[in-house]
Amino acid sequence: MSSYFLPGELALPNRRRFLQQTGLGFGSLALASLLHEQTSANPLAARPPEFPGKVKSIIWLFMTGGPSQVDTWDYKPELQARDGQPLAGADPKTGFFDTSGKLLKSPFAWKQHGESGTWVSDLFPHLSKHVDKMTFLHSMHLRQNNHAPASIELMCGTNRPGLPSLGSWLTYGLGTENQNLPSFVVLHDTRPRGDDQIWSAGFLPKTYQALALAAGRREAIDNLSRDARQSDTQQRAQLSLLRQLNEEHASTRPTQTDLTSRIASYELAYRMQMAAPEALDITKESEATHKLYGMENPECATFSRQCLIARRLVERGVRYVQIFAGKGVGGDGSVADVPWDCHSDVETNHRSCGMHTDQPAAALLADLEARGLLDSTLVIWGGEFGRTSDSQGAKGRDHKPNGFTIWLAGAGVKGGFHYGATDEFGYKAVVDKVHVNDLHATLLHLAGFNHERLTYRFNGRDFRLTDVGGSVITPILA
Repeated sequence: MSSYFLPGELALPNRRRFLQQTGLGFGSLALASLLHEQTSANPLAARPPEFPGKVKSIIWLFMTGGPSQVDTWDYKPELQARDGQPLAGADPKTGFFDTSGKLLKSPFAWKQHGESGTWVSDLFPHLSKHVDKMTFLHSMHLRQNNHAPASIELMCGTNRPGLPSLGSWLTYGLGTENQNLPSFVVLHDTRPRGDDQIWSAGFLPKTYQALALAAGRREAIDNLSRDARQSDTQQRAQLSLLRQLNEEHASTRPTQTDLTSRIASYELAYRMQMAAPEALDITKESEATHKLYGMENPECATFSRQCLIARRLVERGVRYVQIFAGKGVGGDGSVADVPWDCHSDVETNHRSCGMHTDQPAAALLADLEARGLLDSTLVIWGGEFGRTSDSQGAKGRDHKPNGFTIWLAGAGVKGGFHYGATDEFGYKAVVDKVHVNDLHATLLHLAGFNHERLTYRFNGRDFRLTDVGGSVITPILA
C-alpha cells in the first residue's frame, strides 16, 4: 500500500505528505512576498540571502568564442598519441560545420602544476601558478552549438529569448551593497554575438539590467556627467520634481513595474556621477599593481584594465561583474571578431588569446587574495562551449557543446579539485555531467539561495533561473 494515497479513496495526499508539500510551498511564497516588499521599497537595497552564503560577489571571465578544453585544461594523452587516427563515433554535425572525424592532437606543451598536480597547457604560464585555488568542471555541457544561442543558454539557463541572466537574478535576490553603483556591470571589448541578450534582465524590472561598458571608449558611461551650466542644487530640484510626477503617475498604474524601475534609474544615475568615475579610475592604482596586471603589455592591456576595474568594483560592493574577452587572431592572422573561435588554426588562435587573458586573470586572483576579497568573491573562467577533438580542415577545431571545461576559484569552492570527466579524447562528457542548470543552482546556493525558491511571477507563472532542472554540485563545495 502506498504511503501517499489513502486506500479506497480519491488520490489525496496523506497528512504527512500534505504538510511536507505545503510547508515547502509556504516557504516559497514567504520568500517571494518578502522579495516583493523589499524590492518595491528600494529595488537595489542590500538584502540578506535566504541562508548565509559564502559568495558576496561574482566575476565571470567569459572567454568569448569557446576555448578548446583539450588545448587548455583537459589533458588527454590518448589524443596526443593517436593524432590523425579516426575518432570512433564522431558526428560531423556536432559543431556548426563539418569535421574530419580524425583526431587532432593539441599543439601545446603540457605540464603538471601545484600540489594538486593539475595538467595545464603552456598557454597559461601565469594562471598555472594558481591551480590549487581552482575547482575544474570538466563535464560541462549544453544544447546549443553556435555562439549567440549557446552564450544565452549559459547565462540565462535556456536559449528562449526574453529570460533574465544570472547577473540580473543575483541583483534581484541580493540588491547591491553600494547604493551609488549598479549591482551588475558588463565589460566588453568587441561586442559578443548575442550581446544584450546575454546580460538581459528579461522580464525582471529593468532596475536589474546590467550596465554595459565598452573598452573601446575606455569604459565611459554615456550621459553621466551633469551639464556644466547646471549646479548640483538645480539638478537635485529637477530630480525631486521628476520623482514626484513619476510617483503620481505610477500610483495609478500599480501593475507597471517598469515605472518604479525608471524612477530608481534616475536616482541611481545621479548618485553615480561621483562614485562611478572614481571606481573606474585605475590611475589611482600603484605602479606595482599596474605591472602585476600587465598594463604595459599591449597584448593584454585591454583585458588587464578590465580585470583591474572588476576588482575595484567588487571592492566597492558590486555583486556581479562579467568581462567578455576580446582580441583573438584567426588562422589568417587577422583579428577575430569571436576571439577563441579556432575553426582554421587552433595554435595561432589560442596562442593569441592566451597572451591576451593569462596574466590579467592570474593577477586578478592574486590581487583579490592579497586584499582578502577572494574569501567572498567567486571568479569563474569559461566560454559558451568547447571544441571538437577531431579536426576541422587541417589545423582547426569546430564548436562542441557536449563536453567542455569551466573553472571556479575563490569563495565557497574547493581548491585544486577536479569534477567530472570527458572521454579519453575529450570529445564528450561521460562522468558526472554538469548542465548549465546545475552550475546555476550551485552558484545561487553559494550566494545563499535555494534555486527552486528564488522565483519571479510573470504572465501567471513563477519563473526561476534553473527553469525546471538543476542540482547543486555538492562535491565541489568547500
